[in-house]
Amino acid sequence: MLIVRLVKGDLMSILKGLLREEDGQDLTEYTLLLAFIALTTAALVVGPMSSVNQIWVDGNSELSLAASTATS
Repeated sequence: MLIVRLVKGDLMSILKGLLREEDGQDLTEYTLLLAFIALTTAALVVGPMSSVNQIWVDGNSELSLAASTATS
């Protein structure tokens, strides 16, 4: 029982120390900034994907039509 009290007391003091310290604040801010940049980049890439796909399909059909016209 004494060991449990010592471990529990040490754990509480460690947790209190972590809440008081601000050493990890920079890391948290950089992580949030990186997440924001990643989400913004994903939104910019996914947004025009359907129009790029349509351009690809149109170009492919034009090339197929040109190839069939050239062989006949």
